[in-house]
Amino acid sequence: MNHLPALPILIPLFAASIALFFEHRRFGMVPQRIVAWTSIAAMLAVTCVLVGSAASGEVSVYLLGDWPARLGIVLMVDRLSALMLLVGLLLGAACLLHACAGWDRRAPHFHAFFQFQLMGLNGAFLTGDIFNLFVFFEVLLISSYGLMLSGGRGERMRAGLHYVTFNIAASTLFLIALGLLYGLLGSLNMAELSVRVAQLPPDDVALVQAAAGLLFVVFCAKAALLPMYFWLPETYTHAPAAVAGLFAIMTKVGLYAVLRLGTLSFGALGPLDGFAWPALLVLGAATLVLASLGVLAATRLRALAAYLVLGSAATLFVAFSLGTAGTMGAGLYYLVHSSFAGAALFLLADLIRRRRGRASDRKDVIAALPDKTVPGLLFLVAAVSLAGLPPLSGFIGKLLLLEAVPAGPRTFWVWLLVLGTSFMMLVGLARAGTRLFWRVAPWPDAGQHRLEAFTPEHEMVPAPSRPLETAAIVLLLAYGVALVVAAAPVLDYTRATALQLLSPGNYVEHVRAALPILREP
Repeated sequence: MNHLPALPILIPLFAASIALFFEHRRFGMVPQRIVAWTSIAAMLAVTCVLVGSAASGEVSVYLLGDWPARLGIVLMVDRLSALMLLVGLLLGAACLLHACAGWDRRAPHFHAFFQFQLMGLNGAFLTGDIFNLFVFFEVLLISSYGLMLSGGRGERMRAGLHYVTFNIAASTLFLIALGLLYGLLGSLNMAELSVRVAQLPPDDVALVQAAAGLLFVVFCAKAALLPMYFWLPETYTHAPAAVAGLFAIMTKVGLYAVLRLGTLSFGALGPLDGFAWPALLVLGAATLVLASLGVLAATRLRALAAYLVLGSAATLFVAFSLGTAGTMGAGLYYLVHSSFAGAALFLLADLIRRRRGRASDRKDVIAALPDKTVPGLLFLVAAVSLAGLPPLSGFIGKLLLLEAVPAGPRTFWVWLLVLGTSFMMLVGLARAGTRLFWRVAPWPDAGQHRLEAFTPEHEMVPAPSRPLETAAIVLLLAYGVALVVAAAPVLDYTRATALQLLSPGNYVEHVRAALPILREP
């Protein structure tokens, strides 16, 4: 039981290696899928145990290799990391189900890359050391490069190369920031950094702020915060559906890093306490407005889903930047909701794209959608959830966020921002639903390019039925329904998580008591 924190990293590592062995054509896809599902099931079982342990407030600390020096690979499990592990694996299970409908046959090394991606995500959520956070960032990014580019051509290759270039530049900046922090503070352990920052001499405050600012720039770039959000819509729009669904949690990794370091390493009532949150609040608000405009302007359903993911990340920046237990707890609930609902819309967009033929998922081309009852109902549920309408989880998350906004001059502006952008997203989703599921004939002033949609070569040939694709979408939407049914215990957990984050002293004491390397020599 003491080794459980290491298993979410080791299980996908070994699963990826075994999947590579079974890639020879004589084995077919069945052994690879068995390995993938066995890995997911084992990780979910371990994660449920970790969540149960973390729910009591315990912080589990695991010193990998039992290395007794002051530098070592430390894994830590608290309420936040356990929650993120569970969300990532539940999302991964649905995306794997969608991929097993046939897309994994067309992507070389899909299952190996998928397992390595889960390994990187799990490691990023579990690590207690910033350098190892960089390592796991690279693992998940390199895996995402393979998933993005496998079997791709044309626009996907162009968007993928932009994605690779952007992240290589961000990783270089990450390394520079780590070097500065280590040179100034002599440690990269998150818990120890909080102690050293609190004792920082006045002469070094500006340099440490600069290094911490560079780190936050990297994490905000990963989370697609303005002005570093331009890579996300193109990348997510052209990624394969199962990959784009899994990417819905990629922006949350950057948010997790900002929240973790902002409350622990740089938020322990030292000279850096709260130095970045006012700027993140303003940038998050601006990103949310631009994402809402993107939802209104998107011509493809996949692009609309990408802007909704961007808007959810911006909403979380606003919630976390307000800095109260209520807004953070509501934000964490909204994080879980938006990960599942955003991924569901990506998978649904792919289903619609295939069934509309050459019309694809474009809203500005009118074409009949065969057997639109099931896709229409799924889109309705996803749209209601993403727009924040009752009774689904998006409404609960935004309502709790608005209720928790602290009284003061910012209250009116936060309410106006959240309600105004929610209305814009609702309009964008309603327009998309109307044009994709309702209109089947051109309106009087339609242009010639829209009339061409009705020529025989553009007529829809029904795509083969793929029950696993529909099942994956239903599973993700069912997660959202479960968030409503179990809202009370989930919210109790997220609020307790927020209180734990806002009490970094207790966190540090847990870690220092468990690890002799962090005690005073």
